Amino acid sequence: MNAICLKLLPFVIAAITACAGTRFPLIEPDAEIVQLANGFLFTEGPAADADGNVFFSDIPNRRIHKWSVDGELHTYREDLGATNGLYFDSDGSLVVCEMQRRQLSRIAPDGTRTLLADAHAGKKLNTPNDLWVDPRGGVYFTDPYYGEQPETLEQFGFHVYYITPGEQRVVRVLDDLKGPNGIIGTADGRLLYVGDAGANKTYVFRIESDGSLTGRRLFAPEAYDGLTLDEEGNLYVTGKGVNIYSPEGRLIGSIDPPEQPANLTFGGPDRRTLFMTARTGLYSLRMKVRGQ
Repeated sequence: MNAICLKLLPFVIAAITACAGTRFPLIEPDAEIVQLANGFLFTEGPAADADGNVFFSDIPNRRIHKWSVDGELHTYREDLGATNGLYFDSDGSLVVCEMQRRQLSRIAPDGTRTLLADAHAGKKLNTPNDLWVDPRGGVYFTDPYYGEQPETLEQFGFHVYYITPGEQRVVRVLDDLKGPNGIIGTADGRLLYVGDAGANKTYVFRIESDGSLTGRRLFAPEAYDGLTLDEEGNLYVTGKGVNIYSPEGRLIGSIDPPEQPANLTFGGPDRRTLFMTARTGLYSLRMKVRGQ
Protein backbone atom coordinates (compact mmCIF):
# COMPACT_ATOMS: atom_id res chain seq x y z
CA MET A 1 0.00 0.00 0.00
CA ASN A 2 1.47 3.36 -0.98
CA ALA A 3 1.92 6.36 1.30
CA ILE A 4 -1.28 8.05 0.19
CA CYS A 5 -3.35 4.97 0.93
CA LEU A 6 -1.73 4.51 4.34
CA LYS A 7 -2.59 8.10 5.19
CA LEU A 8 -6.19 7.91 3.99
CA LEU A 9 -7.39 4.47 5.08
CA PRO A 10 -8.37 5.57 8.64
CA PHE A 11 -10.35 8.46 7.17
CA VAL A 12 -12.28 6.25 4.74
CA ILE A 13 -13.43 4.04 7.62
CA ALA A 14 -14.53 7.14 9.55
CA ALA A 15 -16.49 8.40 6.56
CA ILE A 16 -18.40 5.14 6.25
CA THR A 17 -19.17 5.22 9.96
CA ALA A 18 -20.44 8.79 9.64
CA CYS A 19 -22.85 7.60 6.96
CA ALA A 20 -24.22 4.70 9.01
CA GLY A 21 -27.99 4.68 9.15
CA THR A 22 -28.50 5.93 5.60
CA ARG A 23 -30.11 3.70 3.01
CA PHE A 24 -26.75 2.71 1.52
CA PRO A 25 -23.04 3.03 2.27
CA LEU A 26 -21.80 5.93 0.19
CA ILE A 27 -18.22 4.72 -0.21
CA GLU A 28 -17.12 1.28 -1.38
CA PRO A 29 -15.91 -0.56 1.76
CA ASP A 30 -12.37 -1.14 0.46
CA ALA A 31 -12.10 2.08 -1.54
CA GLU A 32 -9.03 4.28 -1.27
CA ILE A 33 -8.47 7.80 -2.54
CA VAL A 34 -6.22 7.53 -5.60
CA GLN A 35 -4.09 10.27 -7.08
CA LEU A 36 -4.64 9.91 -10.81
CA ALA A 37 -2.39 12.74 -12.00
CA ASN A 38 -0.41 15.65 -10.58
CA GLY A 39 1.90 18.49 -11.55
CA PHE A 40 -0.86 20.99 -12.33
CA LEU A 41 -1.04 24.54 -10.96
CA PHE A 42 -4.72 24.73 -9.92
CA THR A 43 -7.27 22.18 -11.06
CA GLU A 44 -10.97 23.02 -11.28
CA GLY A 45 -14.29 22.48 -13.04
CA PRO A 46 -14.51 18.70 -13.61
CA ALA A 47 -17.27 17.48 -15.93
CA ALA A 48 -18.02 14.03 -17.31
CA ASP A 49 -19.15 13.37 -20.87
CA ALA A 50 -21.69 10.73 -21.90
CA ASP A 51 -19.03 7.99 -21.87
CA GLY A 52 -17.72 8.92 -18.42
CA ASN A 53 -14.50 10.63 -19.52
CA VAL A 54 -13.73 13.49 -17.14
CA PHE A 55 -12.62 16.90 -18.40
CA PHE A 56 -11.11 19.47 -16.02
CA SER A 57 -9.41 22.86 -16.07
CA ASP A 58 -5.89 23.78 -15.01
CA ILE A 59 -6.62 27.49 -14.62
CA PRO A 60 -3.15 29.13 -14.49
CA ASN A 61 -1.88 26.92 -17.33
CA ARG A 62 -4.96 27.82 -19.42
CA ARG A 63 -5.65 24.23 -20.36
CA ILE A 64 -8.49 21.75 -20.33
CA HIS A 65 -7.41 18.17 -19.72
CA LYS A 66 -9.27 14.92 -20.27
CA TRP A 67 -8.95 11.85 -18.04
CA SER A 68 -10.22 9.03 -20.23
CA VAL A 69 -12.19 6.00 -19.08
CA ASP A 70 -9.16 3.87 -19.98
CA GLY A 71 -7.03 5.79 -17.48
CA GLU A 72 -5.05 8.11 -19.74
CA LEU A 73 -4.46 11.86 -19.40
CA HIS A 74 -4.82 14.05 -22.50
CA THR A 75 -4.63 17.79 -23.15
CA TYR A 76 -7.98 18.66 -24.72
CA ARG A 77 -7.68 22.43 -25.35
CA GLU A 78 -5.13 25.13 -24.57
CA ASP A 79 -6.44 28.01 -26.66
CA LEU A 80 -9.06 29.30 -24.20
CA GLY A 81 -9.09 32.05 -21.58
CA ALA A 82 -8.20 30.51 -18.20
CA THR A 83 -11.18 28.16 -18.04
CA ASN A 84 -12.85 27.23 -14.76
CA GLY A 85 -16.29 25.57 -14.66
CA LEU A 86 -17.19 23.03 -17.34
CA TYR A 87 -20.44 21.19 -18.08
CA PHE A 88 -21.71 19.01 -20.93
CA ASP A 89 -25.10 19.73 -22.47
CA SER A 90 -27.47 17.12 -23.90
CA ASP A 91 -25.94 17.47 -27.39
CA GLY A 92 -22.49 16.52 -26.10
CA SER A 93 -21.14 20.06 -26.36
CA LEU A 94 -18.87 21.30 -23.59
CA VAL A 95 -19.98 24.61 -22.07
CA VAL A 96 -17.02 26.51 -20.62
CA CYS A 97 -16.51 29.42 -18.22
CA GLU A 98 -13.55 31.44 -19.54
CA MET A 99 -12.46 33.60 -16.63
CA GLN A 100 -9.74 35.58 -18.39
CA ARG A 101 -11.95 36.48 -21.35
CA ARG A 102 -14.92 37.05 -19.02
CA GLN A 103 -17.27 34.93 -21.09
CA LEU A 104 -18.90 31.54 -21.61
CA SER A 105 -18.34 29.52 -24.74
CA ARG A 106 -19.63 26.24 -26.17
CA ILE A 107 -17.39 23.62 -27.80
CA ALA A 108 -19.27 21.27 -30.12
CA PRO A 109 -18.30 17.58 -30.41
CA ASP A 110 -16.46 18.42 -33.66
CA GLY A 111 -14.35 21.00 -31.81
CA THR A 112 -16.11 24.09 -33.16
CA ARG A 113 -16.18 26.83 -30.53
CA THR A 114 -18.85 29.54 -30.34
CA LEU A 115 -19.41 32.41 -27.93
CA LEU A 116 -22.36 31.83 -25.62
CA ALA A 117 -22.38 34.97 -23.45
CA ASP A 118 -20.01 37.77 -22.44
CA ALA A 119 -22.32 40.49 -21.13
CA HIS A 120 -25.54 41.28 -19.31
CA ALA A 121 -27.58 44.38 -20.18
CA GLY A 122 -24.77 45.57 -22.43
CA LYS A 123 -22.14 45.43 -19.69
CA LYS A 124 -19.21 43.00 -19.53
CA LEU A 125 -19.41 40.05 -17.14
CA ASN A 126 -17.00 39.77 -14.20
CA THR A 127 -15.31 36.34 -14.32
CA PRO A 128 -17.79 33.50 -14.96
CA ASN A 129 -16.85 30.81 -12.48
CA ASP A 130 -19.10 27.75 -12.48
CA LEU A 131 -22.20 26.59 -14.33
CA TRP A 132 -24.97 24.03 -14.69
CA VAL A 133 -27.00 23.17 -17.79
CA ASP A 134 -30.65 22.46 -17.04
CA PRO A 135 -32.76 19.76 -18.79
CA ARG A 136 -34.14 22.32 -21.27
CA GLY A 137 -30.70 23.50 -22.34
CA GLY A 138 -30.67 26.71 -20.31
CA VAL A 139 -27.43 27.59 -18.51
CA TYR A 140 -27.13 28.89 -14.95
CA PHE A 141 -23.75 30.40 -14.06
CA THR A 142 -22.13 32.26 -11.20
CA ASP A 143 -20.18 35.46 -11.83
CA PRO A 144 -17.99 36.54 -8.90
CA TYR A 145 -14.61 38.18 -9.44
CA TYR A 146 -11.25 36.56 -8.72
CA GLY A 147 -7.88 38.03 -9.53
CA GLU A 148 -6.62 41.59 -9.46
CA GLN A 149 -9.65 43.78 -8.80
CA PRO A 150 -10.28 46.32 -11.56
CA GLU A 151 -11.13 49.89 -10.62
CA THR A 152 -14.73 49.30 -11.61
CA LEU A 153 -16.80 46.23 -12.29
CA GLU A 154 -19.39 46.84 -14.95
CA GLN A 155 -21.93 44.56 -13.23
CA PHE A 156 -21.64 46.35 -9.85
CA GLY A 157 -21.66 43.17 -7.81
CA PHE A 158 -21.41 39.39 -7.93
CA HIS A 159 -24.49 37.69 -9.33
CA VAL A 160 -26.05 34.53 -10.75
CA TYR A 161 -27.36 34.49 -14.31
CA TYR A 162 -29.48 32.28 -16.55
CA ILE A 163 -28.96 31.91 -20.30
CA THR A 164 -32.37 31.02 -21.65
CA PRO A 165 -32.68 28.13 -24.12
CA GLY A 166 -33.51 29.07 -27.68
CA GLU A 167 -33.02 32.83 -27.85
CA GLN A 168 -30.17 32.66 -25.31
CA ARG A 169 -31.00 35.82 -23.39
CA VAL A 170 -28.79 36.45 -20.34
CA VAL A 171 -31.08 37.03 -17.35
CA ARG A 172 -29.91 37.93 -13.85
CA VAL A 173 -31.69 35.58 -11.44
CA LEU A 174 -29.87 36.33 -8.15
CA ASP A 175 -28.44 39.69 -7.13
CA ASP A 176 -28.14 39.53 -3.33
CA LEU A 177 -25.29 37.08 -2.75
CA LYS A 178 -21.84 38.08 -1.51
CA GLY A 179 -19.75 35.73 -3.62
CA PRO A 180 -21.64 33.06 -5.60
CA ASN A 181 -19.39 30.21 -6.69
CA GLY A 182 -20.41 26.54 -6.90
CA ILE A 183 -23.71 25.72 -8.59
CA ILE A 184 -25.61 22.53 -9.41
CA GLY A 185 -29.22 21.62 -10.14
CA THR A 186 -31.24 18.44 -9.80
CA ALA A 187 -31.69 16.21 -12.83
CA ASP A 188 -35.44 16.87 -12.89
CA GLY A 189 -34.80 20.61 -13.20
CA ARG A 190 -36.75 21.49 -10.08
CA LEU A 191 -34.08 22.62 -7.60
CA LEU A 192 -30.90 24.68 -7.86
CA TYR A 193 -28.15 24.73 -5.24
CA VAL A 194 -25.86 27.77 -5.09
CA GLY A 195 -22.81 28.12 -2.88
CA ASP A 196 -22.24 31.66 -1.61
CA ALA A 197 -18.54 31.50 -0.76
CA GLY A 198 -18.59 35.12 0.36
CA ALA A 199 -21.12 34.31 3.08
CA ASN A 200 -20.00 30.70 3.69
CA LYS A 201 -23.52 29.37 3.05
CA THR A 202 -25.16 27.09 0.51
CA TYR A 203 -28.74 27.85 -0.53
CA VAL A 204 -31.36 25.84 -2.41
CA PHE A 205 -33.99 27.41 -4.69
CA ARG A 206 -37.05 26.24 -6.60
CA ILE A 207 -36.70 26.62 -10.36
CA GLU A 208 -39.77 28.12 -12.02
CA SER A 209 -40.91 27.42 -15.57
CA ASP A 210 -39.29 30.62 -16.86
CA GLY A 211 -35.95 29.82 -15.20
CA SER A 212 -36.42 32.26 -12.32
CA LEU A 213 -35.63 31.17 -8.77
CA THR A 214 -37.97 31.26 -5.76
CA GLY A 215 -38.27 29.84 -2.25
CA ARG A 216 -34.71 30.49 -1.15
CA ARG A 217 -33.73 28.28 1.77
CA LEU A 218 -30.47 27.85 3.68
CA PHE A 219 -29.33 24.31 2.97
CA ALA A 220 -25.82 24.02 4.44
CA PRO A 221 -23.84 26.28 6.80
CA GLU A 222 -20.82 26.28 4.52
CA ALA A 223 -19.75 27.06 0.96
CA TYR A 224 -16.31 27.19 -0.52
CA ASP A 225 -16.29 26.18 -4.14
CA GLY A 226 -17.68 23.18 -6.02
CA LEU A 227 -20.92 21.23 -5.64
CA THR A 228 -22.24 17.97 -7.06
CA LEU A 229 -25.17 15.60 -6.47
CA ASP A 230 -25.51 11.84 -6.40
CA GLU A 231 -28.47 9.78 -7.60
CA GLU A 232 -30.04 9.80 -4.12
CA GLY A 233 -30.06 13.58 -3.95
CA ASN A 234 -27.12 13.92 -1.55
CA LEU A 235 -25.18 17.15 -2.03
CA TYR A 236 -21.35 17.14 -1.96
CA VAL A 237 -19.78 20.45 -0.89
CA THR A 238 -16.06 21.20 -1.14
CA GLY A 239 -14.24 23.03 1.65
CA LYS A 240 -11.17 21.86 3.53
CA GLY A 241 -12.41 18.47 2.42
CA VAL A 242 -15.73 17.28 1.00
CA ASN A 243 -18.83 17.29 3.21
CA ILE A 244 -21.89 15.31 2.15
CA TYR A 245 -25.42 16.43 3.02
CA SER A 246 -28.62 14.41 2.74
CA PRO A 247 -31.52 15.85 0.68
CA GLU A 248 -32.91 17.16 3.97
CA GLY A 249 -29.71 19.10 4.68
CA ARG A 250 -28.24 16.77 7.32
CA LEU A 251 -24.47 16.22 7.33
CA ILE A 252 -23.98 12.49 6.73
CA GLY A 253 -20.32 12.04 5.86
CA SER A 254 -17.09 13.57 4.68
CA ILE A 255 -14.08 12.85 2.48
CA ASP A 256 -10.59 14.22 3.04
CA PRO A 257 -8.26 14.09 -0.01
CA PRO A 258 -4.55 14.88 0.43
CA GLU A 259 -5.00 18.36 -1.07
CA GLN A 260 -7.81 20.83 -0.49
CA PRO A 261 -10.44 20.13 -3.16
CA ALA A 262 -11.88 22.86 -5.34
CA ASN A 263 -14.52 20.93 -7.25
CA LEU A 264 -15.84 17.45 -7.96
CA THR A 265 -18.04 15.33 -10.19
CA PHE A 266 -19.05 11.73 -10.78
CA GLY A 267 -17.61 9.97 -13.83
CA GLY A 268 -16.31 6.71 -15.21
CA PRO A 269 -18.31 4.24 -17.34
CA ASP A 270 -20.74 3.44 -14.50
CA ARG A 271 -20.75 6.94 -12.92
CA ARG A 272 -19.69 5.41 -9.59
CA THR A 273 -16.32 7.15 -9.35
CA LEU A 274 -16.07 10.50 -7.59
CA PHE A 275 -13.42 12.70 -9.22
CA MET A 276 -11.96 15.57 -7.20
CA THR A 277 -9.86 18.44 -8.54
CA ALA A 278 -7.57 19.47 -5.71
CA ARG A 279 -4.88 22.09 -6.26
CA THR A 280 -2.04 20.32 -8.12
CA GLY A 281 -3.73 16.93 -8.47
CA LEU A 282 -6.69 14.95 -9.76
CA TYR A 283 -8.06 12.34 -7.34
CA SER A 284 -10.70 9.63 -7.46
CA LEU A 285 -12.69 7.54 -5.01
CA ARG A 286 -14.96 4.58 -5.82
CA MET A 287 -18.50 4.99 -4.52
CA LYS A 288 -21.50 2.77 -3.92
CA VAL A 289 -23.75 5.44 -5.40
CA ARG A 290 -23.80 6.96 -8.87
CA GLY A 291 -23.83 10.60 -9.78
CA GLN A 292 -27.25 11.93 -10.65
